[in-house]
Amino acid sequence: MQFDDRLATVMRMRTDSDAALRTQFRQLVDILGTSPAPQDDAEAGAVEQLLDGVFSRIPAEEQSAILRKPGVRLRNPDFVAYLAGREPKLAAAAMATARLTDEQWLALIPALPVTARGFLRHRRDLSPQVKRLLERLGVGDLVLPSGDVPKEAPAALAPEPSPLPETESGIGALRRRIQAFQERRPQGGVAAPRLPLNDAPLVSETMLDVVTDASGVVVQTDSVASPALVGLRLASPVPGQLVEHSEATLAALRLRQPVRHAAVTITAAPEISGEWRMAATPLFDRATGGFTGYAARLRRPNIDADDMSDHPGDAMRQVLHELRTPVNAIQGFAEIIQQQLFGNVPHEYRAHAAAIAVDAAKLLAGFDEVDRLVKLESGAAQLDEGVTDFREALVETMRRLEGVLRPRGAGFRLDVPGSPFHVAMSREEAMVICWRLLATAAGSLGPGEQAALTLRGEDGELNLMLDVPQALRGETARTARKNERRKAVSAGMFGPSFAFRLAEAEADAAGGSLDCDGDRVTLRLPSLTAPDEAHSTDGQATGS
Repeated sequence: MQFDDRLATVMRMRTDSDAALRTQFRQLVDILGTSPAPQDDAEAGAVEQLLDGVFSRIPAEEQSAILRKPGVRLRNPDFVAYLAGREPKLAAAAMATARLTDEQWLALIPALPVTARGFLRHRRDLSPQVKRLLERLGVGDLVLPSGDVPKEAPAALAPEPSPLPETESGIGALRRRIQAFQERRPQGGVAAPRLPLNDAPLVSETMLDVVTDASGVVVQTDSVASPALVGLRLASPVPGQLVEHSEATLAALRLRQPVRHAAVTITAAPEISGEWRMAATPLFDRATGGFTGYAARLRRPNIDADDMSDHPGDAMRQVLHELRTPVNAIQGFAEIIQQQLFGNVPHEYRAHAAAIAVDAAKLLAGFDEVDRLVKLESGAAQLDEGVTDFREALVETMRRLEGVLRPRGAGFRLDVPGSPFHVAMSREEAMVICWRLLATAAGSLGPGEQAALTLRGEDGELNLMLDVPQALRGETARTARKNERRKAVSAGMFGPSFAFRLAEAEADAAGGSLDCDGDRVTLRLPSLTAPDEAHSTDGQATGS
């Protein structure tokens, strides 16, 4: 028997800070959006009371932004109906992100408020049955009705109304008179000709290729929707009214960096409006080297309302969420015992509790690494923006490892020709990548072994080449486990393969790549233009 206590755990969270309050809201949305509604009336009332308090403390704009984030799953019709009755901004976000089956939509739409049904008009992924239901309820696009122009015909004289019995009066008599009048009306179509507006079929493409100028305005496309695309400010770092980007995408556009799998929302002509995924590559003039614009490809996201299978990234994040709860509880109880918060505890038990707390902390750190990998590979997270000298981050990481490597006479030989070495990421992100690569290698260096490390910067690209230690070249699972036990330093609890895979995901998020080819690991990152500095020096950091 399995007992799901996730909702009770989230409800007991302390929300003293704004960050904790928003975390609780996100977890409530994740749980209530995918789980059935509480059956117990007391629990349902407590949940509704808690949600009312959360809604009153978080601005409506932030509530809407949280619901629109990638990875949010609204699969519970009852919770979708509850959100539809809240503030208009929250209802609009719920209607835009809800993923229900056709049967669920058909049962839910008649009970939705008129405002919420109006928001569904902007959905492009609804089935014909759902769209017909919206039209019957009066929620259709605001266009002139289509139909053939009838030939003029002489107006027919309405027959004299038959006298109604004098005994009928009141509302019933009035209803019968209206019904009789409607039955006598001619059913031959409209009484006047109409303009053929919106009669042409709507052509909606799933992929668009465009080229922009330096300001981000579309100047070239081969799409049939070119009249609507040309002149659109698509790749501009300044947010516009027709195109909406995330903060991470705007940061990449400001730095003129490549963009991959970026979520884009366009509010323009019907054939190009809606959600897109954009991949864009900066273009530079061959003669002058100046920035000339972007070559971009837009794709519709693969969202199927009938496909209720979770994305692998969503499933993994759900597993991590369920694993963190018991590990956090175990760590908390271990710290209570180790610190003797509830009374005296024998030293032996305190030692066991301290070891358990350390193991729990390692597990939580490992969960964080897996969560980071899943978010980076799915595009749900981006690296923090900034400008960092990668050479300084590399040298500082080597200095931190000297204390561990010096007793074994091991270390790294650093060769730094060329420049520049500035990259478009924060210092913390650069330090994380450097530590992940060097610590993984340092943990496998043998006594007296020196690993060559070369940092080059040329043609707008930074290349870091690391010679793989002998212990990691072609090692088997048995030797890998043996080496893992004797390591004094490590980049993570899941071994070198996972560390390199995570570093590869981080490099991809930064617009670069990580290649593991035989006995060499090569990290490539796009470099930024910086003032001329004397970087053509050779350095050496060893443990000898």
